[in-house]
Amino acid sequence: MDKLIKSKKGFGITEVLISAVVLGLLYMAILHMQTGNREALLRIRGRDGAIEVAQQVIDSLNRIGIASIPDPTSVASGDEHIKEGNYVWEWDDISRSWDRGEKVGGGHSTIAYTPTVTVSPVEDYTAKSVSYYTGADTIRHVYAKQVNVQVSWQFKGSTQSINMSTVIR
Repeated sequence: MDKLIKSKKGFGITEVLISAVVLGLLYMAILHMQTGNREALLRIRGRDGAIEVAQQVIDSLNRIGIASIPDPTSVASGDEHIKEGNYVWEWDDISRSWDRGEKVGGGHSTIAYTPTVTVSPVEDYTAKSVSYYTGADTIRHVYAKQVNVQVSWQFKGSTQSINMSTVIR
């Protein structure tokens, strides 16, 4: 009869409690990791939307042409858009929306992006020549402009931003 009692095998209450604690800790770690992944996905989508907005602004500037983009060297010095020798203006906010999908908590997200365009004077894109017909006047022709587009948006209480730069001819 002693052999029957000793041969019985099973889990004791201590082993079961330790297993439950370990599984609980693993479950909490997985939940924390999923929350971090969800936030990373939202941050990436926000940045991708900002890149799309910046490209849209650059494409719009290309379409209107170089003559319609202000030249910082020819704008009056008292103009409110001139800052540190650059022509700077903010565009109206542009919003992007998407469905978040059921796998990441569902719902709908909308982010408002604020594009700021800076046109910098670059002498490399300016041709100068002296006119013999008007005296010693210098004729100046700008054939390209350096444009920087900064797009800003809010994410979790902080301001995020990206910069895209191009030369418009």
